[in-house]
Amino acid sequence: MPAGGFEGAIFDVDGVLVDSPHEVAWKESLRELMEGPWADVRDRSDWSDDRFTSEVYQRVMSGKPRMSGALAGLEYFKVPDAENRVETYAARKQELLIRLIEAKRFRAYPDALRFVLAVRAAGIPAAAASSSKNAGLFLRQIRLDTFAEEQGLTYDFVRPGLTLLDFFDADMSGHDVAHGKPDPEIFLDAAAALAVAPAQCFVVEDAVSGIQAAKGGGMAALGVARAGDEHLLTAANADVVVTTLDEVDMPALTEHRLTKQSP
Repeated sequence: MPAGGFEGAIFDVDGVLVDSPHEVAWKESLRELMEGPWADVRDRSDWSDDRFTSEVYQRVMSGKPRMSGALAGLEYFKVPDAENRVETYAARKQELLIRLIEAKRFRAYPDALRFVLAVRAAGIPAAAASSSKNAGLFLRQIRLDTFAEEQGLTYDFVRPGLTLLDFFDADMSGHDVAHGKPDPEIFLDAAAALAVAPAQCFVVEDAVSGIQAAKGGGMAALGVARAGDEHLLTAANADVVVTTLDEVDMPALTEHRLTKQSP
């Protein structure tokens, strides 16, 4: 790799690499609670099922650790006594999420798999750094060897049985941190695990809190707007925002630049 290029790539998982059922789990578990055990406070809240939109999820809850996400959601919908309801909501969401994962209600984004393979081919070490403790459940089920074969991609580092979990040089997903995103702690830990200075890393994120965490840690931030939320990621000061990782200019990474390919 030419001198001066990025020396580390750090990837969020949910919404970046995997179309996961997190949003569905958060929304459906809150509906179950508000229409069941918490029905007595429903009229004193701002909650309704149709108000729990993808935009709300992305802006308020996405990218945050489980308890922080639960509290943010309850406070957004002004559910009374939110702090005492957090554990119940978080536990209900986790139970539903595991059922959805076991039912294989998720998929890897093809553009993301092409991108991680190209990053490795460019000689850039990579780490996974999701706030979710469930990230490994997704990563170990995604086969890069079969994907590369299906796509007609040939790399000497792709071996039989290679999973996305095996692929990463470091995996900080679900790592216990004192402060969740938008605090940069998890990304700083990922950079340390790669033995790369934060300023030499770029972070790939789909959530506002993740972009804020990357910039707070002195890292470049690549925003992936998969939910029509380019404006939110741009407002969070992402260095560049794409709707698919196929748009990223790969040669520019070796020059320490985040940019889109020319039309």
